Amino acid sequence: MKLRGTLGGLNLLLEPGDTAESVSRGLVMPNLSGSSVTIEVSGDADMGALERALHLIREAGGQPGRIRAPRVTVASPAQAAPEAHPIDSARTVIVPHTIRAGSRNEYRGSVIVLGDVNPSAEVIAGGDVIVIGALRGLAHAGQGGYSDAIVWARPIASPQIRIGDAVARAPEGSSLSNMRVRGGEPVAELAKLQDGVIVIDAQK
Repeated sequence: MKLRGTLGGLNLLLEPGDTAESVSRGLVMPNLSGSSVTIEVSGDADMGALERALHLIREAGGQPGRIRAPRVTVASPAQAAPEAHPIDSARTVIVPHTIRAGSRNEYRGSVIVLGDVNPSAEVIAGGDVIVIGALRGLAHAGQGGYSDAIVWARPIASPQIRIGDAVARAPEGSSLSNMRVRGGEPVAELAKLQDGVIVIDAQK
């Protein structure tokens, strides 16, 4: 984790080893007074670290700015560079509020919702779908067949999610979440594709 000043303001880099606990211990925010903070997520950073960083920024009076989540593939000298996926150049969009019921929301790249996704709402993204609150509506990550996309929420309380071309549906009248709780709060859940099947795991 690195916090540095730039010509455009503050930039926070979250690295793969960062967790919610390490961010709480190590990130000391100045009085931001409405300033914008750009967050850059490096590699497979813990979504709990991102959630905690967003909380600390707002607590210090700041506003989350852009979130950059680069996807980088490194080829060996003997290999030709792979063709870039269309979402590699797409911008990650931050939705700074809860998504209302009945709305349909589409994004070319990844999307981070700083609230809940209410029942009957739809969130469709070419990349990842990350919901800082509860996902109770429908989510489709990796639209267009991008199988490396993920769905992350606290919890995934949705009747149906899609990742790439795969679909996971809950039994009628229920949701996909097991509603695991830790310390009185719902536990975050991560959905990803494994061998063509959507698997949902609780996050530590």
